[in-house]
Amino acid sequence: MPAQPTPRKSEVPPACAACPAFHNQLCDTLTHIAKSAGMAGAPPQDEPHDHSALARRAIWREGETLDRVPIICQGWAATAITLSDGRRQILSFLLPGEMVSAVLIHDPVSPCSVEAITDVRFRLFPRAAIKDALLQQPDLFAAVAKIWTDEAARADRLAIDLGRRGAAERIASLILNLAERLRSRGMMQSETMDFPLRQHHIADAAGLTVVHVGNVLAEFRRGGLIDINERSLTIRDATELRRVADAA
Repeated sequence: MPAQPTPRKSEVPPACAACPAFHNQLCDTLTHIAKSAGMAGAPPQDEPHDHSALARRAIWREGETLDRVPIICQGWAATAITLSDGRRQILSFLLPGEMVSAVLIHDPVSPCSVEAITDVRFRLFPRAAIKDALLQQPDLFAAVAKIWTDEAARADRLAIDLGRRGAAERIASLILNLAERLRSRGMMQSETMDFPLRQHHIADAAGLTVVHVGNVLAEFRRGGLIDINERSLTIRDATELRRVADAA
């Protein structure tokens, strides 16, 4: 079966037109496939569904069965594992245009909890449609393969951060990684990015206490590495921040 053409601008759903991550060979391809299937008479349950979640709410629980594969459209979310004593490890922050987990394409059981950091809008795609499309769409297969490799890279980075890096290194690495991902989506203004994370989010992602995170961020500000406020973060000295993260 020939590959589906990339949707023309007029075919882009209105809700997606302003999304900086829509044209990433994932959302646009899946949406176009679903649109074509709908035009061919596919039942309504095979069409993608849009949903929303309020900030600070759990969207899915670890072990919950999902009949569809979610992609974040707007807002920030996080994947996390919570231990029996209430301690939590954030595995990854999810940004617009990102699939919650490529594992969900093959396994409907969520490997982790997903929590909304800000108000979140997400789209649910039928699993069977994605599997069929992977066999027919080389571009989509490449996009999903990149998701798998990115997830593996984040897991490796987390293991290194928690096992070998100190507090300042972990936080600097987290900031630089988020900046790189946002810049690839056109979601940074010069060196300034939206930054809705609170200190407890950073603590749970970096395996630190909230007090330790506060001390490190204060050191970064005093050293002229960053400016941070309630909703944004500006990298003032990227070279020094990379040195601290041991990423130079």
